[in-house]
Amino acid sequence: MRRPFYHVTEDEDTGIDMTPMLDIVFIMLIFFVVTASFVKETGIDINRPQAKTAITKETANIKIAIDHEDVIWIDRQQVDERSVKAILERLHIENPQGGLIVQADRKSTNDKLVRVMDAARQAGITSISIAASDN
Repeated sequence: MRRPFYHVTEDEDTGIDMTPMLDIVFIMLIFFVVTASFVKETGIDINRPQAKTAITKETANIKIAIDHEDVIWIDRQQVDERSVKAILERLHIENPQGGLIVQADRKSTNDKLVRVMDAARQAGITSISIAASDN
């Protein structure tokens, strides 16, 4: 018995259709970009004081650093003390649920720390934490 002879023309698609897979990959990419949380760092290394009762807080999104020379840093930029309140108001409007973490160097003064915390309260931020090392 003879088998029928099938002739494949160049017009017929003999490959695998990749469109559904590309659609799924594109949708997953959009999902991950939308759900990703971007962490803003202060941009300088701080020698934090030690505390045996320090706990990790993951919900704060606004971070301010005060270095050993009492210089204030936000988003890797040195900030004048007079503009801290305005910057915190803007950051708080961008993320109203986020709290504030103040990373003060152990050699910084309490006066600068209190001024930053006061500016944060005036900007409407109620959740303020002070960073400490747990070891």
